[in-house]
Amino acid sequence: MTVARTTGVHHITLNGADRQTSIDFWQGILGMPFVFEQPNLDDPETNHLYFDPGDGRLITIFTRENLAADRSPNPNGIGNLHHLAFAVERAVYDAAVANLKQAGFASSGEVDRGFMDSIYFRDPLGQLIELACYKFVPPEGFDHAQVLAEAHKIRLAAGDYNITVKHLDAASDALSAA
Repeated sequence: MTVARTTGVHHITLNGADRQTSIDFWQGILGMPFVFEQPNLDDPETNHLYFDPGDGRLITIFTRENLAADRSPNPNGIGNLHHLAFAVERAVYDAAVANLKQAGFASSGEVDRGFMDSIYFRDPLGQLIELACYKFVPPEGFDHAQVLAEAHKIRLAAGDYNITVKHLDAASDALSAA
């Protein structure tokens, strides 16, 4: 069997409600520039909005003007999307709880994940969104995934429950010395 080696996420598409709800949330709350829109080429009754999540890739939303926003949580079942996580800089993360509250979105508050900090909240359509901020900067020539893979090895060897800053520091040192 030939394995299809991916080179990254091309785009993620979500079902939305009306056009303005999507623009207000994705551009207005999350600050993702609205790139363009066009009809959904598979269903001309549906509009297709495109947003840049910050890395030049795309988040796209299907919209219909006859659909109203519903903040009920999306079903949490096998095969369903649990949440979308977006990387944010520390300053954005630090301001997120207050900014979300001001915009009318309840959040989890700050959650320590050991190697990153997270804030969770629901979008206007009930989808769980996470803003995630790494607690480390990879050494020059390495990326976050490489540091995390090395930190995981160090954590396992130590018999620790989860990756923490001590594992990240040791991983960065080991990668830098290699």
